[in-house]
Amino acid sequence: MDSVVHNSGSAGARFSLGIDLGTTNSAVAVEEWESGRAGMVEVTQLLGPNRLGEKPTLPSAIYIPHPKEFPEDQLRLPWQQSSDGVIVGHFARDHGALIPDRLITSAKSWLSNFHIDPRKPVLPWRSEISEPRLSALECSRRYLEHMKLGFLDAERTQGRTWSIDQAEVVITVPASFDEVARNLTLEAAQAAGVTKVVLLEEPQAAFYAWMEQSGADWRKQVSPGDIVLVCDVGGGTSDFSLIAIAEKESNLEVERISVGEHLLLGGDNMDLALAYTLRSQLEAAGKTIDEWQFLSLIHGASNAKISLFRDSSLLETQIAVPSRGSSLLARTVSVRMDRAMLEQVVLDGFFPLTKPSELPQEGRGAGLRELGLPYAADPVVSKHLARFLRRSLFNVKGSETLVSLVKSQALGSEYIRPTAVLFNGGVFNAAPIRQRVLDLLASWNDGIPVRELQGFQPDLAVAKGAALYGRNRATGKGIRIKAGTARSYYIGLESTMPAIPGFKPPIKAVCVVPQGMEEGSELLINQEEFGLMVGQPADFRFFASEMRSGDIPGQIISNAERELEETSRVEVLLPAVDEFPEGQTIPVMINSVVTELGNLELWMKHTRSDRRWKLEFQLRME
Repeated sequence: MDSVVHNSGSAGARFSLGIDLGTTNSAVAVEEWESGRAGMVEVTQLLGPNRLGEKPTLPSAIYIPHPKEFPEDQLRLPWQQSSDGVIVGHFARDHGALIPDRLITSAKSWLSNFHIDPRKPVLPWRSEISEPRLSALECSRRYLEHMKLGFLDAERTQGRTWSIDQAEVVITVPASFDEVARNLTLEAAQAAGVTKVVLLEEPQAAFYAWMEQSGADWRKQVSPGDIVLVCDVGGGTSDFSLIAIAEKESNLEVERISVGEHLLLGGDNMDLALAYTLRSQLEAAGKTIDEWQFLSLIHGASNAKISLFRDSSLLETQIAVPSRGSSLLARTVSVRMDRAMLEQVVLDGFFPLTKPSELPQEGRGAGLRELGLPYAADPVVSKHLARFLRRSLFNVKGSETLVSLVKSQALGSEYIRPTAVLFNGGVFNAAPIRQRVLDLLASWNDGIPVRELQGFQPDLAVAKGAALYGRNRATGKGIRIKAGTARSYYIGLESTMPAIPGFKPPIKAVCVVPQGMEEGSELLINQEEFGLMVGQPADFRFFASEMRSGDIPGQIISNAERELEETSRVEVLLPAVDEFPEGQTIPVMINSVVTELGNLELWMKHTRSDRRWKLEFQLRME
């Protein structure tokens, strides 16, 4: 759903800003409805010491320089009185590749890391620098603040003096982001001085951009009953969504019916795999490179990958790997990447023509492992896509409403069959990768091709779509994707049964928010009373599922730990009630609210009085 942190965000808005807060690259687009101006915003940033420039994207990278590394005046941005001591963007990414213990990347992924507090200054991860490190939340704040101030400064130079309060600001997040990561994104925006914000799922933003790019023709590319797979593979993540096309009163309607899991798997993994292959080639030739040179090799492999995929006539390209220090020329080594290696590593390694029954290998992890980002254990995108389509079938079949939106032939026996695909993300700039995904889907569809929607924009669609959505939302015009909550939510419920030696009863859960519940709505679960512990500390556990569309409010799940995903746990001491002794449970009903602000509230209402208690999702499990 689209989460809002203001009650009347459209009031007084004169333009919309769409911000793609990406894992690898961020971007900004604008829609000004009075003048009709629309398009990408060139982001001012450092390209080198004392060298400013404008680029269509802002790399989501931060470099923390040594205090004596650069004179302070060489790092100042136009809207700053003095440098704040860190570098953001292109120069941060390029220079930081040479000094990686001072480089922060993938901060967005750390927002959704279950095990690390996103407010703790732990980035760069495992770095031993003496300068203060940053938290994932602070990094996100800096990216957002940079884009906000950069936009306002650029507008001032053109004679347009805006206030950010005049904007409808839409920030995109992965559809797979849980409520924790979404709330942290909102918190980062607030800290960046962007107080009026809407959150929009990235696949939806890409779909809005596609509709606008296609004009009236978009209705010719899809028809009622179609299921569109939005396949989004960026630098650091893979995100899948399904969008159904329906017809109501002779008008097309669009509804998001399924979202995937959060996968830390993308173009960065492919660059790393290529670099390892190239290093093996060097070692076979009797050449060795150190870790610093290997980082340079990763960067070179990425550029070579782009060149070979972009130019089909190019058979190979050479990568130079320099050394650090005075003997630069003497120790520079080179290695060649040819098309056969590229296709073997990327196409056959990450997008092989697997069967739909082949699912990701989970593996049995070691008992003790390093803390860090929870990268996908299996690098095969094809298998993750198969898992998503299988889970989506289960989810759709759980709801008669969702089944009614889908053509019967799309409901296969094992997985849902998309009838069209919309590509998004930088990885799909490569035509061979797009074609491999189309071939994969066709092989799962008994050889019947799946249509590729024309007019996609892999790098910039998300920012453009977010700005378009902001315009439509503020003006009340344009089609909107029906979404609601992407998941259903549950609260843990302790079983009442006699104690048995050696047996621990399973934790049950009660559904408190069904999938698809709209903003500004609430419900009262009054078909059953529950016992609430007050007057002494008690644990509350929260669960979620993206594949149980049929669960209704009040439904009891018999084994929450087996059937649901635990999202958070919190210890709460709720105030006691005078007429009840401490430690005694009191009868309550559950009142669930999805506010206009996009936040989930759970109220426990005493059945014998007007007393009620509010529970909130904890941001991290301890």
